[in-house]
Amino acid sequence: MKEKAAAFVKKELVFCISLLLALASMAFAPPSAAYLSYIDWHTILLLFCLMAVAAGFSRSGLLGALSRAIAGRAGSLRGLAALLTLLTFFSSMAVTNDVALLAFVPLTLAVLKGNVSEGRLAAVLVLQTAAANLGSMATPVGNPQNLYLYSQYSMGFEEFFPTVLPIAGVSLALLLLACLCVGASPLAISFPEKKEALPAGKCAVYGVLFLLCLLSVFRLLPDAVTLAAVLLAALAMDRRVLGQVDYFLLLTFLCFFVFAGNLQQLDAAAQAISSAMAGREFLVSAAVSQVVSNVPAAVMLSAFTENGRALLAGVNVGGLGTPVASLASLITLKLYLNSPGARAGRYLALFLTVNFILLFLLGTFVLVAGLA
Repeated sequence: MKEKAAAFVKKELVFCISLLLALASMAFAPPSAAYLSYIDWHTILLLFCLMAVAAGFSRSGLLGALSRAIAGRAGSLRGLAALLTLLTFFSSMAVTNDVALLAFVPLTLAVLKGNVSEGRLAAVLVLQTAAANLGSMATPVGNPQNLYLYSQYSMGFEEFFPTVLPIAGVSLALLLLACLCVGASPLAISFPEKKEALPAGKCAVYGVLFLLCLLSVFRLLPDAVTLAAVLLAALAMDRRVLGQVDYFLLLTFLCFFVFAGNLQQLDAAAQAISSAMAGREFLVSAAVSQVVSNVPAAVMLSAFTENGRALLAGVNVGGLGTPVASLASLITLKLYLNSPGARAGRYLALFLTVNFILLFLLGTFVLVAGLA
């Protein structure tokens, strides 16, 4: 029993921390009906729908087929690194950074493991991970913190995109420059023939469901309609996609909503946090993300500032840095460490070097360009 509990805490550490914080805050603000007002149900429902649709895309094989088609055209390791980086960067805008890494990192491991040195393999994986975290910032549905902040601050196109697109553009340029540092050795890639055809009907349905999610994100369609459509489609076509939804992420959101809401009830604490945030939203949110990850940082800190644009920039750029700054980064780390011959020390050293360089460069750009 103790071993199972320890394994659960290790796997869902952020949820466990959020639960403890929520429970501790209840000592100062006892549970009441007011708790319901803390929760952004719009974000919770849409996040559930998006995760279900993303799981459907992943199970359909569409992402795998796309990656094989693109990777098969690479003639060198540098070319493959660039293609995988671009594929992960742009796909994360639609299917989220988590799903992009779950779809494409196994491909990278399958193609490169044993064919290139561990150092070069680690370099490609690190670039893919950074691409997922940076590309996902470009849309409201690219990652959970964007979805939440877009809703929390009732952002429109004119507020959201001018904040994130310049950062995403500079990020893409930096990633492509980094790809030049990967070896240009020739690389022949072949894949076994896939006999089974893609389920075109399912892919089309998931495409429609994704469009419904977008309409709800942009407040053009009621959340209840989108939720009903996603549930009915999943139950009719593939119930297993509902099992692939990260329910602990949803519970983590709920716990942080309670924690932040209770802190707001404590005048002294709320005033102290608000004062610390004033004029420093970008720096504070990027720094907090290094410790608790950017999704919880967005939820907690949004309760203490009206500067949504600075917070949006801070938690997205703050997804770089430590492995926990963005929980998506842990996906790549876990997949790599489970592969034969993995060298954790080399991977982490390269990861930290690349991420902190990108964090410094993009942070400097944000501050100089006045985006926060």
